[in-house]
Amino acid sequence: MNRKKTYIGIAVIVLVFGIIVIPKIIDRVMKGEVVKNDRLNVVDTDTVENTGELSYININGKDRKVPHFEFINQDGDTITEDTYKGKVFLVEFFFTRCPTICIPMNKNLVRIQNEFKDNPNFGIASFSIDPEYDQPEVLKEYTEQYGITDPDWNLMTGDREKIYELANVGFNLLAQENPDIDGNFQHSGLFALVDQNGFIRSRRDDFGNPLIYYRGFIPDGTPETEEGETSQIAILIEDINKLLNKNKKN
Repeated sequence: MNRKKTYIGIAVIVLVFGIIVIPKIIDRVMKGEVVKNDRLNVVDTDTVENTGELSYININGKDRKVPHFEFINQDGDTITEDTYKGKVFLVEFFFTRCPTICIPMNKNLVRIQNEFKDNPNFGIASFSIDPEYDQPEVLKEYTEQYGITDPDWNLMTGDREKIYELANVGFNLLAQENPDIDGNFQHSGLFALVDQNGFIRSRRDDFGNPLIYYRGFIPDGTPETEEGETSQIAILIEDINKLLNKNKKN
């Protein structure tokens, strides 16, 4: 009799879970909240320690490197991955008419730019996912608007398909057109950290998992969001310093 009551109790719990929880999960998936940041950034923790060497991002047995690219920057110069050879640099995907996450993303990058303004071994690579509009003159105006002064910060435009391939395949960072949202484009709000040899690097969490990418869309110093996320700009600055200082020792 007691066993029968136990089974009935379990059944009731499962039923309640199905009625209350599952519809909420489905609703989040439909709204894109579950995967809105990036499908590769699976670590969901803010207890990330800066201990030990930064991790390499290993995919199918290979440490992931920045793939080849060749685009035009805000000054009309041709920029490739070799432009950043020997430098620690950050990668983002954005567009100048973005009304949402690009604003805090690039303000955060300006803060990082100013942190390393006297270091010639640091750079930033920003790729526009709206290249038809974001021509060099538009990108140049954007640099003036945001106070982008680092000569090693290139805002790039070029062939749309190649930029989208670089984002979605090369970095596995979401970039796509989406007419149903403000700005008509959807993209990841994450930054990739690349070392002097072109490898994507990150710190590990308390369980030994690589963080992979860093949240760039949350303004530095803001409190925890409703989703329990906090800014990772401070830890990103720590990790940039770690790579730069390691190069000095070598």
